[in-house]
Amino acid sequence: MSEERNANEKRYESAANTIITIRCLTEAAMMVACAQILSYIKLPELPNGGSLTPAMFPMIFFAVRWGLKPGLLAGFTFGLLQLIFDGAYAWSWQSMLLDYLVAFTPLGLAGLFKGRKWGVFAGTVAGCFCRFVVHYISGVTIYKILEPTELMGTTFSNPGFYSLVYNGSYMLPNTILALAIAALLYVPLKKYMLAQDLPQ
Repeated sequence: MSEERNANEKRYESAANTIITIRCLTEAAMMVACAQILSYIKLPELPNGGSLTPAMFPMIFFAVRWGLKPGLLAGFTFGLLQLIFDGAYAWSWQSMLLDYLVAFTPLGLAGLFKGRKWGVFAGTVAGCFCRFVVHYISGVTIYKILEPTELMGTTFSNPGFYSLVYNGSYMLPNTILALAIAALLYVPLKKYMLAQDLPQ
């Protein structure tokens, strides 16, 4: 009887894990699709790429809900879609790698704050900052070929300073926008942001 009970418990646990995995994959697909759609809502768009868009929040929401590994995978998938549909701004395969596949993956770092009360806010800052760092590295290693570069009426001859100003000019507003969306949705979606509806 004890062996039969243990077997039943294992089958139940396996079935429960399968359901959770399917739910995670389903939500990932939905959030990536939502992010892709929102990426077409562009407010001010800079002439050399970069714009203000609410697209990052679904990725952060998913990561802080499901954790680090699912969040990173979802961020990578979103970056792949961005490369496919928005890759005209890429200058080379290195640019494709850094500005899309690598840059969007760190949004999943919000998963480090899974289950924490204010995790969505810390996760937003962490994910957005790491994305900015990747874009900054791309600017000083790949786009330095454009120097001297004019931006906002100023000519930059230092690629590091140009990359800092240029990437900061759209990443900082995007970070603030993502934080504002998180603040607006925190109360009605708190249970989901803290994954309280999921088995622990």
